[in-house]
Amino acid sequence: MFEKVLIANRGEIALRIHRACREMGIQTVAVHSTADADAMHVRLADESVCIGPASARDSYLNIPAILSAAAITNVDAIHPGIGFLAENAQFAEMVEEHGFAFIGPTADHIRIMGDKVTAKKTVMDLGLPVVPGSDGPVPTVEEAEKVAAEIGYPVLIKAAAGGGGKGMKVAKRPDQLREAYQLARGEARAAFGNDEVYIEKYLAKPRHIEIQLLADMHGSCVHFGERDCSVQRRHQKVIEEAPSPALNAEQRAFIGNLAAKCTAAIGYRGVGTMEFLYEEGKFYFIEMNTRLQVEHTISEMITGVDLVREQIRVATGAPLGYTQDDIRFEGHSIECRVNAENPETFIPSPGKIDGYHAPGGLGVRVDSALYDGYRVPPHYDSLIAKLVVHGTTRNECLMRLRRSIEEYVIGGIQTTLPLHERIIAEADFINGTYDIHWLEHLMSK
Repeated sequence: MFEKVLIANRGEIALRIHRACREMGIQTVAVHSTADADAMHVRLADESVCIGPASARDSYLNIPAILSAAAITNVDAIHPGIGFLAENAQFAEMVEEHGFAFIGPTADHIRIMGDKVTAKKTVMDLGLPVVPGSDGPVPTVEEAEKVAAEIGYPVLIKAAAGGGGKGMKVAKRPDQLREAYQLARGEARAAFGNDEVYIEKYLAKPRHIEIQLLADMHGSCVHFGERDCSVQRRHQKVIEEAPSPALNAEQRAFIGNLAAKCTAAIGYRGVGTMEFLYEEGKFYFIEMNTRLQVEHTISEMITGVDLVREQIRVATGAPLGYTQDDIRFEGHSIECRVNAENPETFIPSPGKIDGYHAPGGLGVRVDSALYDGYRVPPHYDSLIAKLVVHGTTRNECLMRLRRSIEEYVIGGIQTTLPLHERIIAEADFINGTYDIHWLEHLMSK
C-alpha cells in the first residue's frame, strides 16, 4: 500500500481523495495555487506545497511544479483527480518516468480513449454499438457534406479531442452544415489545440447513460451499474441519478456486462466510465472517460463501494478481490451539481461565503470544500458542492432531495440551488420521462 499520495487537484474532489487516503492510513500532500492557500484540503492534508499563482495554467496544469512537489515531499503516488491533468497522457507518462505511481490508467489507454474517433473504432472492433457516422475525422466540408448525406440529417459535428460540449454543433439541414462545420472546427482548435472533427447521426430524444467500471492489473473488470446523466445544459451535466428510470434489470445487466467485457479486453486498469446514448431500446457508445467522474458518488451510494479507495488499491497492483456477482444494487440515488452561478443567467458568482449550513440526516451526503468565511475564487470551474441523496425508492429519494435543498444554506454568493429546486418539481422529472434536450426546452419557456 502507498504511504503518501500527492493530490494534484483542488476543491471538493481533492477533499474527497484526501478522505479516502486518510481512511486507508495514507498520508496526503496537497498542492495548491496562491488563490487556494486557505482551501479545506490544504488545511487538512499532512503537507502542502504551493505550486504557482492563481492561473490554472501556472499551477494545476504546471507539470514540472507538480513533479517537483512530489519529489520534495517524497510521495509514492500521484492522484490526478478530475479535470486539469486527469486525462493528460503526457502527465501520466512523466509521473511514472519520475518513479511515482499514477493513480489512473496507462498513458496509452488515455490516448486511445481520449481521441473519440480512435475510441469509437476500438470499441466497434470489440462489439460495442456506436452511433452511425464517419469512420474517422472529416478533413473538408465537402467530405462532411457527403457523410451527412449518407447517414441523413440531422447530424452532429463533434471535436475528436476534448469534451464538455466544446466543439459540438448540430446541422439540421444541408444548408446549415457548412457553417456548423466551420464553427465546430474553430471551437475545437481554440479549446483543445486540435481542430479535427467527425460526424455522427443526431438522435432526436436520447438519454445519456453511462456505466461505471473498475479494472485491476490482472485482467478482471466489474461494473457498478448505470447512471442517467440526461439532465444537461449545453452538454454539461446538471443532475444525475442511479439507477436510470428508463432501464430495466435486463437492459442494465446487458450494457453493464458488455462494457465490462470490452474494458477488460483492452487491458484497462483503474476506474473508467463508458458513456452511451440510449434511444428506443438501443445503446450507442459515444466516449470513455479514463478517470474518476464527478458523479461517481451516486454509484457509491447504491453499491456501498468506495470507488476512490478501490481506485487507489488497484493502482498498487492489488486484485479486485470480488466478482460481478458480489456487487449488489440497493435503492436509488440522485446528485445535484451546485455551482457558484446565477441560477437563471449562469453568470459565475465568486465571492466570500457568508453563512454556510449543509443539510444532513439519513441518506444525505454533501461533497464540498466550502466553509463559512471561505472565498470562492474566480479562476476555476464554478462547481462548489455536490448534494447527493439516497433512498430505498426513487420517490423516497426525491422527497429527501427536496427537503435537503430546502435546508441547504450557502450565503454570500449566488448558486444554482434554486434551479435544482425547480427541476425536481417538474412532472417530467418526477415521472423520469426526460431526455438530454429536456432541460434546454424547460429553460427556454
